[in-house]
Amino acid sequence: MSSYATPPGGLPPQTQLTTNRARFTQAYAVLPRGTMTDIVTSALPHWDGTRLWVVARPLTGFAETFSQYVVEVAPGGGSDRPELDPRAEAVLLVVTGTVTLGLAGTDGGTTEHELGQGGYAYLPPDAPWTLRNGGAEVATFHWVRKAYEAVDGIEVPEAFVTHESQVEAVEMPGTEGAWRTQRFVDPADVRHDMHVNIVTFEPGGAIPFPETHVMEHGLYVLEGKAVYLLNEDWVEVEAGDFLWLRAFCPQACYAGGPGRFRYLLYKDVNRHARLW
Repeated sequence: MSSYATPPGGLPPQTQLTTNRARFTQAYAVLPRGTMTDIVTSALPHWDGTRLWVVARPLTGFAETFSQYVVEVAPGGGSDRPELDPRAEAVLLVVTGTVTLGLAGTDGGTTEHELGQGGYAYLPPDAPWTLRNGGAEVATFHWVRKAYEAVDGIEVPEAFVTHESQVEAVEMPGTEGAWRTQRFVDPADVRHDMHVNIVTFEPGGAIPFPETHVMEHGLYVLEGKAVYLLNEDWVEVEAGDFLWLRAFCPQACYAGGPGRFRYLLYKDVNRHARLW
């Protein structure tokens, strides 16, 4: 079973140096795990026993298509009205504890799904859902949100629930398994306008060229460490860090070990570029 990083919370001692790896540039941002303290948490309307770290939100002139939260729900906490924007689709990935996700069916009933570590859910726009922590331990999950871009003649995708263990990790060509991606949605399914995948590198695995593309990224490191190329800078990253990459930001990485390097990756896909 994997052990996934979560925000440390708390507050550093007064003796700690202020120097760290935090960066915010015109092309990318790096939020090291140490920046996710108690003093930067937020609350949400209609959520009980819950706090969250907002690690990405749309900013004009920077990343513009998504928001991402790391949500911590205490025992007994949760929400019966979690999403207030009917345009918003979402992906949830549970990293600690267990939550109960309620999905409304077309028959008016509700189906409940128990999601533990590695549990994954896609929630389409305007789909009623609830989330509760009925366990005895704090539960933590990633919540990626995007305003769904509807297309005439294309159906909105349906909700689904799965687990990362049920999704095959497909190796990238020529890597002999050193670089693998778990794709939770078929890339050819144009109903979906975002992909949220888990990418894994074995020690020594690498992206051996600077990827430069129109998709913007949110990248939360779940396990391990690596050196990541962001625009013109090589930056060390580790479990619990979050990276935010603007469209066309050159990127590559090298996973030096000693263990595997894994991250949750968001990207926008399958839609025309907007013409303002």
